[in-house]
Amino acid sequence: MLLVPLLLLCGARCTLGQVDDFEQGDYVDADLDDLDLDIAPRRVPRQVKNTLMKETRPHIQELSVNTTVISRYAFTTVRCVLLNRHAAAGEGVFHFPVPAGAFVSNFTMIIAGRVYQSQVRPKERRRVKQPDGKARYKESGDTSSALEVELFRMAASIPGGNRAVFLLTYEELLQRRLGRYEHVTSLRPLQLVSRLRVDVTIVDHSAITALEVLPLRRSSGPNPARTPAKTEPPVTTTVRREKNVCKITFSPNIVQQAKITTNGILGDFVIRYDVQRHMGIGDVQVQNGYFVHYFAPKDLPAVPKNVVFVIDTSASMLGTKMRQTKDALFTILRDLRAVDHFNFVSFSNKIRVWRPSGLVPVTPINIRDAKKFIYTLMPTGGTNIDGAIQSGSALLRDYLSGAHAGANSVSLIIFLTDGRPTVGESQSPAILGNTRSAVLDKFCVFTIGIGNDVDYKLLERMSLENCGTMRRIREEADASAMLKGFYEEIGTPLLSDIRINYTAGSMDHVTQHLFANYFNGSEMVVAGKLGNLSSESLRVQVTASNNDRTVVLERDVSLRRRESETEKRVKAAGAGVPGSGDAFSWPAADFVERLWGFLTVKEELRSRLRSRTSKERQEHIQRATDLSLAYRFLTPLTGMLVDEPEVLADGIAAPTLSVGERASAAANVVPDDEDDGMLRREVDRQSLTLSNNRRGRVERRPTKKSVTISKTSADGDPHFVVDFSLSKMAVCFNINGEPGHVLRLVSDHKFSGVTVNGKLIGAPPPPGSHKHQRTYFSSITVVVDRPRRAYIEVTPTKVILDGLDRLVLPCHSTASVESGALSVAIVGGSNVTVSVGANVTFVVLLHRYKNPAPYQRDHLGFYIQDSEGLSPSCHGLLGQFLHEEVGVVEGDPSENPSSALLKVRGRSVPVVRKSRRIYGGARSVECWFARNNGGKLLDGRYEDYVATHMFDTGEGQHGSNSA
Repeated sequence: MLLVPLLLLCGARCTLGQVDDFEQGDYVDADLDDLDLDIAPRRVPRQVKNTLMKETRPHIQELSVNTTVISRYAFTTVRCVLLNRHAAAGEGVFHFPVPAGAFVSNFTMIIAGRVYQSQVRPKERRRVKQPDGKARYKESGDTSSALEVELFRMAASIPGGNRAVFLLTYEELLQRRLGRYEHVTSLRPLQLVSRLRVDVTIVDHSAITALEVLPLRRSSGPNPARTPAKTEPPVTTTVRREKNVCKITFSPNIVQQAKITTNGILGDFVIRYDVQRHMGIGDVQVQNGYFVHYFAPKDLPAVPKNVVFVIDTSASMLGTKMRQTKDALFTILRDLRAVDHFNFVSFSNKIRVWRPSGLVPVTPINIRDAKKFIYTLMPTGGTNIDGAIQSGSALLRDYLSGAHAGANSVSLIIFLTDGRPTVGESQSPAILGNTRSAVLDKFCVFTIGIGNDVDYKLLERMSLENCGTMRRIREEADASAMLKGFYEEIGTPLLSDIRINYTAGSMDHVTQHLFANYFNGSEMVVAGKLGNLSSESLRVQVTASNNDRTVVLERDVSLRRRESETEKRVKAAGAGVPGSGDAFSWPAADFVERLWGFLTVKEELRSRLRSRTSKERQEHIQRATDLSLAYRFLTPLTGMLVDEPEVLADGIAAPTLSVGERASAAANVVPDDEDDGMLRREVDRQSLTLSNNRRGRVERRPTKKSVTISKTSADGDPHFVVDFSLSKMAVCFNINGEPGHVLRLVSDHKFSGVTVNGKLIGAPPPPGSHKHQRTYFSSITVVVDRPRRAYIEVTPTKVILDGLDRLVLPCHSTASVESGALSVAIVGGSNVTVSVGANVTFVVLLHRYKNPAPYQRDHLGFYIQDSEGLSPSCHGLLGQFLHEEVGVVEGDPSENPSSALLKVRGRSVPVVRKSRRIYGGARSVECWFARNNGGKLLDGRYEDYVATHMFDTGEGQHGSNSA
């Protein structure tokens, strides 16, 4: 059993994927036996027949790509089915181009009926052998925003006569450029495909405008080399369009593919669109305790700009590169506005400045002279990058310190090179330090690299440290078109010094909210975690400079109304997507939180590049790694472990249950009230996942409707009950938490290694209730640190077990799995029992509504059945009482017969008698109730029990074992 190599082949970056929630889409909605090998007879061109006859490698039977774009955040799932028609085993290669700005979040493969699920782990500096000496961690390379697309590649051995199903999911935030969002699906399977289909659903809070499907694009990048003469969408493309929802489908048959190309390189399926905008603070969306703010103002006058073009004229630029660069510069000169000022610097061995006296205004004479200067540029000599940047910076500094510089103008250096530093200073750290000293935060540096012999890490850091961006132009690309396109993106500044602020104290972990410039056709995106979820509104203030005036925009945003609107869009996005109707099982159900995680990881990776000290760099690396693992993103700091399919010497797969046997067994345990066809296929799919796990042991259990569990629990709103068995009494209290908060229920990681966290979700109060809002547990995670780190995450619809292998189990079917120290037993639609070793057991009750009222939410109840294995130092909201005993001093019966003082942990806590319903209302328990959010009963304050994320084992005073 070896690590199967997965590579993203594109220069400096390598990113690999893992499985998360692949069961949600229609890409795995059927058993493998349901795949139809027969294709209806049709006339096939002769060259296609010859190609198919000569083909000996496994054939791509199906390639389907399903994308849901909800408020500009895109979830894309790729399903590829390879068929090995031959008797002998053969190597099947799955490859798919992934946008460089995306994060792979899921990957799995199903080969000859076996499921191989990947795991995301922190990246190791070198390959490390596992205890069995076989599996290894695969390192991924460093990141760079230079690339526009990367190739995800997976090779695996497919037994003769068998199929392999590859499932890949990635996520990305669409960037707005030149007034359009662009979504690209690259279709390059390298062979004709029997069943090829692309489905894209776009849902937005604002009305969708300017939707267009471009002809298939054969070149890559945001600025294609040339615009196709035809403007019609590709053949078979269908578009269904409503105000806020658009659905696009592209499904050419094999004959239609052959008319486009016979080599399987169809090109890019490109969709462009924009959304309707209004003057104001922009679009704010709220979901489950997180928010995202899109800001792209319109109808503003352009701000004057001061720009210095620094152009490489070394010998390597000879020929096409220089010719295309000159062509682009002539176009850019025509686009300069009369209020702009500009200058040129060329560099090779020597530095040459067009106007040594400084920047000049845009006049017909100056434009004519600048064109003459460009004509005379001749490639020769080496590359003095440091000297060129210093010269360009000096020109801008001198101009900005003079009397003619506008107070609110925008100043830029546009730096272009095709090589590495060979003359003057050649060490990257020194060049970066010199650039910072020359720029002094007074202007921005935008860098462009052409070709393959460029130090893109140097260019990226140079732009990141100086409020700019970097763009890569491939060796074979049309540099002229891409240079023009890049300049168009930054050529019209509308605002400078933008600051976006929110209500003081209402935000936690806000992403970048200070921006140096805003260019026409772009967009600023800010995401954050709401700190006070009980607030009715959020104050948003935007301040910026435009020409000689200051722009101030302010507005109070209703949080509840925005959250309601966001949920409507989520439901609209899920319409027609199998499995998406369940808000807990579909990734888009938490798209705002995932978008926040996506942006935060990106920022931490950029900050890592900008770090000046080793300590600062390590802090950014740690934060980025933690978030990548929490959201299962494949980033430059994480890697993926996957096992190699086991093929016997005769070329067949190792023995396993037949798919038919698994399907039959799964169908037998479907609850009687769950007879929906799609749901049944979901069970079949999950059974396939379970029974093929070589390390986990799976068995069927008879369906049970109840289990015997203790009273110590957190259930309902949530209501906490602690059963003190030796004292023969129960104590209860409420926690009025905030939606989105993660509460520490049990914290014993320093001793037994067990931690239990629960995430709250909000709901409006029922009519006539005195409460402002109600909260319930939407997810509960049991994390185990010994003998190795593993976890079980339970939601109302699924259980994720990440132990020796990673499994995703549906809650509506009955199953039992053991994986290392962890085991889970599911009673379909009723409860989940989690066991850690022999003497720690928790039970999670599943509370689901068939027809929920507006104030009802599917939620969980948490019960501690066996706590013998937890240490006396255990803590958490429930854990702190597991090894304690209490006493009660009853009050004066003549005053209040139901009041008393509870003696616990050396404290006296006022309590009153109360009856509390548990087990989903099936039983009542008499208890002593402590008011005021557990007040004096609990150690510390409520805030001490709020974890940062679901997998946080805690190091705080009351979150860990430090009592």
